[in-house]
Amino acid sequence: MKRIVIIGASSGIGKRIALDFARYGFRLGIAARREDRLKEIKKQYPDRIEYLPIDVTADDAVGRFNRLIEMTGGMDCLLFCSGTGFQDEELVDSTIRTTLDVNVVGFARIVAAAYRYFRQTATLSPGRIAAITSVAATKGLGIAAAYSSSKRFQQQFLDSLEQLAYTQQVNVRFTDIRPGFVRTDILRADRNYPMIMSVDQAAPLIEKAILTGRRRATIDSRWAIATALWKMIPSCLWKRINLVSLSNPKDAPDATCPLNLHKNNISE
Repeated sequence: MKRIVIIGASSGIGKRIALDFARYGFRLGIAARREDRLKEIKKQYPDRIEYLPIDVTADDAVGRFNRLIEMTGGMDCLLFCSGTGFQDEELVDSTIRTTLDVNVVGFARIVAAAYRYFRQTATLSPGRIAAITSVAATKGLGIAAAYSSSKRFQQQFLDSLEQLAYTQQVNVRFTDIRPGFVRTDILRADRNYPMIMSVDQAAPLIEKAILTGRRRATIDSRWAIATALWKMIPSCLWKRINLVSLSNPKDAPDATCPLNLHKNNISE
């Protein structure tokens, strides 16, 4: 695996992973909406990084993604780490639409394009499609219904493509990366987030999951335990849990509070 395309690389986890992989000697194609930030990343490794502004919600997203693959000289791995999400107890229409446009439609179009690329360029070495989903997909979260549902969609989409790849004999593997809260600029500084990690803590674990070919990786072990316990809670009890009071006991709910665990800026 020598050529990696990262969607959502202008800040946070995506930026850190892009710089790490460039330092390891990989060739990178990076994308995000904000071209100025992409330029700054390329300056650090000009011979190893190509970039192209891409908005995954735009009509030309797939075409630009394919162009970035060509600029990179091909693709051995896609890492999709763009996303958006909000704490939205009021179920604001525009908020729901934005979340689904990025996390469902944008995600599916880019990942499907990557699958088609690997299907058309079959090699002896398997390609890889890796995506940062979320532990929020484990259960439906009342305070972030669109977000948690969109992340469940992403995980199901990867599962579906894995079955399709087996049926079509496409040489591609999948990695579903499920982080908890990661401290990036998108998280509010005045709120309490359980078991929060820094980018410095999370990025190496994500990179290891990709490089070792993990099928699913929960980041980190604390969240693996937590989500295993969540799955055991019956629906009749789960619906009674007030997640707002558990995570932010000192704050009143905020209908537009960003909840995203890893927003990396195609949607910003």
